[in-house]
Order: sequence, then C-alpha cells, then structure tokens
Amino acid sequence: MPPSELLSWQQLPLGGVVEPDIALRPLTGSYRTGLKPEADVEKCVDCLLCWVYCPDSAVQLDGTSFGGIDLEHCKGCEICAEVCPTGAIEMVAE
Repeated sequence: MPPSELLSWQQLPLGGVVEPDIALRPLTGSYRTGLKPEADVEKCVDCLLCWVYCPDSAVQLDGTSFGGIDLEHCKGCEICAEVCPTGAIEMVAE
C-alpha cells in the first residue's frame, strides 16, 4: 500500500485494549509458595515500590498510599519484600 493510502493513527481501529471494568482477575492466591507477605504500616513510607514491582497486582492502594496486600491474588513471590527499602514487608510462613 503506498504511503498516501495509509490510515492515520486516529483512524485505526482499537486493538488489544483491555478495559479495567471488563477484565477478569482470576484468584491466584491458592498457588502461593507457602509464604505470604505481612506489612508493618508503621515502617511503610509509601514509596509504592511494592506496588510497582508486584507481578500479580496484589498490592492494594488507598488513594496514593499503601493499603495492604490482597492475598487472594498474591502468589508469595517475595518481590515486594525484596524491593521494600524500609523492611516494612516481611514474608512469613502460611
């Protein structure tokens, strides 16, 4: 197709779009490794690195602050505890 016949980006149909209200979030917490994260909110400085790095989107936010960990989706990968600069998240046995 010659360049003059190409569609502009505004004319292209949507593709690969997943809207938050219709996306399924399967409960994956039952796959956990035997460890679960526990957070000490007194040590938390709301850097949100745990939220950024969590591969399961299990870290919950309360606005722009750490709000907890959704154990129904957490697989116990330990990444949140590893990236926490203050040691506010500790992995404990189930």
